[in-house]
Amino acid sequence: MNTNEIATKLVSWCKQGEFEKPYQELYSPHIVSIENDGTAEGALVKGFDGIQKKGEWWQENFEVHNTEVSEPIVADNWFSVKFEMDTTHKPSGHRSTMSEIAVYEVKEGKIVKEQFFYDEN
Repeated sequence: MNTNEIATKLVSWCKQGEFEKPYQELYSPHIVSIENDGTAEGALVKGFDGIQKKGEWWQENFEVHNTEVSEPIVADNWFSVKFEMDTTHKPSGHRSTMSEIAVYEVKEGKIVKEQFFYDEN
């Protein structure tokens, strides 16, 4: 699959609420996932084990009420997607909305890197 095909599939599945499916089918086993600049604790994870632990942490800590997903913007081996999320932080009960830009790198038909950029609340 080329970058455009991967980007289109990821966006389609995310719009359907299928957030785990891209990991299974589109991601390299050597995936690198970075939150903002990657310096905070847990902000840089590698491989499927790291992604799984990150996902478990997210599910334990946030209830997602709604997610909106933009169409992808593709440039060579890169693409970006805007996510808008309405969530409640389970431990505090604080409900908020956030907007983030996700940037993905594709090599040999798989996503090898994802990085999320957003303002810390």
